Amino acid sequence: MDMKMDKTDERLVAALRHDARASLSDLALQLNLSRTTVRARIERLVQRGDILGFSVVLKEDVLNDPVRGLMMIEIEGRGAARVTRQLQGLKEVRAIHSTNGRWDLIVELGTETLEDLDTALAKIRMFEGVQASETSLLLSTKKST
Repeated sequence: MDMKMDKTDERLVAALRHDARASLSDLALQLNLSRTTVRARIERLVQRGDILGFSVVLKEDVLNDPVRGLMMIEIEGRGAARVTRQLQGLKEVRAIHSTNGRWDLIVELGTETLEDLDTALAKIRMFEGVQASETSLLLSTKKST
């Protein structure tokens, strides 16, 4: 059965995105829920695969990416989950987005040099299931969250 996140789950995920290290007590207080409810909902979201993991983003991770790009990827067949798992293992990957357009995934990449970006792109293109890709370099950012 395909379960969708309800409003409470969405509020919980938003709170975790803001601070993935927030304690159960802090989350419960913030969302006006019990600690038991917060713990159960997080466990269910992880078990169901809605939350794939928790990560740390360092200030340096964002500031030290002189070369940034968006890679649009077309995946053949049903390989999206496998390709996504492989992408999550690459240190150059900053974010992975699924989309409903021409491309199956849009991947944000960040590297120290153009050569490093080229190496990462070549590696991704070799993943089984990657049928086509197109990459755009990000030249400047006017607004970022």
